[in-house]
Amino acid sequence: MTTIGMEWIDIELTARQLDIVKLVKAHAPITGDQIAEMLGLSRATIRSDLSLLVMLHMLSAKPKVGYFPGELHKAEASAPNWMSISVKQVQGMPVIVTGSLSVHEAVVTLFLENAETLTVIDDQKRFLGIVTAKDMLKLTLGNSQAGSMPVGMVMSRLPDMAAVGPEDLVETVVRIMLAHGLDGVPVLSPEREVVGWVGKTTILRRLLEAADEIHE
Repeated sequence: MTTIGMEWIDIELTARQLDIVKLVKAHAPITGDQIAEMLGLSRATIRSDLSLLVMLHMLSAKPKVGYFPGELHKAEASAPNWMSISVKQVQGMPVIVTGSLSVHEAVVTLFLENAETLTVIDDQKRFLGIVTAKDMLKLTLGNSQAGSMPVGMVMSRLPDMAAVGPEDLVETVVRIMLAHGLDGVPVLSPEREVVGWVGKTTILRRLLEAADEIHE
């Protein structure tokens, strides 16, 4: 995986989630209770794992029948795996502001651009962090002076490993988003200039496209 000069921590799906996928591939159709029994766990313990794997299309489920391999596994045999697509093929451009912009101006920008997140850069166009509508709402409630504060004071400074390069895979983006609880990640050049953004909407859209490719 490309790290664009940054320290990389390889974060995988949990071992339990991978074991669940293997069990389903080997024994489908299989119920959640049967999966839990094979793992020596309770059904409640693996409920969130099953929900996540279904959401990612790694598993599919039929009421009163059980779990089956999901659309992504079927796609491996009939269409290119969407996870193997490079970031530069799916990235969009973020709404970029400088850290000196006031919170009031940042709020206006969010509304005008119909965006949920602003990407903050310095005077050399290098990435500094992100700020969300929720961040600014928390700041401005009950604080009449908050509007004049620079947005750089309220932004979240993402760790280096929460960014990707254009040559990284979409799979890398998904792993980072899951690991850090993010709705999107910035795409940076080796000089840390912001060259794109990949959000959860992009990922979900690509999931649907992959599913459509299977049924064509």
